[in-house]
Amino acid sequence: MTNPAPSVSSFVTSSESTTNKSCDVFIYKEAAQVLFPIFYTIVLVISILGNSLVLYITWQRKQKLNSTSLYLINLAVSDALFTLALPGRITYYVRGFDWPFGDLLCGLTAIMFYSNTYSAIAFMTCISVDRYLAMVHPHKCQSLRNTRVVRGVCAFIWVVVILETSPLLFRSLVKEFDGQRTCMEYSNLVDSPKMSYVLLFACIIGFCAPLGLILCCYSQISCKLSRMAKDNPMTCRSGKSNRAKNIILLILLSFVVCFGPYHINIMQFMVRRLLHEPSCEEKKAFKMSLQVTVSMMNFNCCLDPVIYFFAIKTYKQRVMSLFMGYMPTLLSSRSMPENSSSNT
Repeated sequence: MTNPAPSVSSFVTSSESTTNKSCDVFIYKEAAQVLFPIFYTIVLVISILGNSLVLYITWQRKQKLNSTSLYLINLAVSDALFTLALPGRITYYVRGFDWPFGDLLCGLTAIMFYSNTYSAIAFMTCISVDRYLAMVHPHKCQSLRNTRVVRGVCAFIWVVVILETSPLLFRSLVKEFDGQRTCMEYSNLVDSPKMSYVLLFACIIGFCAPLGLILCCYSQISCKLSRMAKDNPMTCRSGKSNRAKNIILLILLSFVVCFGPYHINIMQFMVRRLLHEPSCEEKKAFKMSLQVTVSMMNFNCCLDPVIYFFAIKTYKQRVMSLFMGYMPTLLSSRSMPENSSSNT
């Protein structure tokens, strides 16, 4: 009895798997073992200090929180949760892309990563819409800025993000490669052509649509502010007007600079992957660019406290008073040894 001839699809699949195994995309591993741990350690320290300060000062506030404050607090909580995953990633890079903590923690790290990314995008979009309603329709849409409604929107965002990312726990994100266990790498996630369509759809819904909405909101706000400035030139000098412009600038810069390169990188490679099987050199270039754009996106958790600083007037005042309160203590502690040494 003769064995049946292998099908064309099985031959293509086997050749692709052979190509993937022979293609080592982990180039510049020695440099990555030094640069990425240093970078993510800096991100970890800044994010912990900045977001902890936001949550600490907010917890001390006695008055009721407004809609913008609630969105920004949820943004700070998202960033604080993301920092819990950074020690594992730092260890992963120090070991040269080798994950020692098992499948479960790799899946939890992936959930924290993607939850932070898309919850941050969602809350930034909500802040944009909130500023639009406050500036352009201050009386018509006041009910949409009610704290009960805002809490409901925040809860809805968390539920949607968790439901979207929780399936990552039920698939293996750790794979053996060259004697090492890689975690949350592109090759571990995209194991079929259908995933290219899924990632393209996720980028359009999760990044392009919110970016379009933010640009639309802020163009309307800019038009409203320019009309107000023409009617009353003193308006453009007011603190409220300047604060609105600062929020617009910071959120747009953070959104475009941090999230833009990563999503554009993913979309262009997915389109090319649908058209033809990428060569090994293309995969190496994509892997290196992906590491850089992911780092830029993760740096967003350090910029969010800056947005809070300029967006909330009372927060800015409390931060300044907090540091001014510590300055006399530091100065007195420094002057005491000097005085004691001069007296001897």
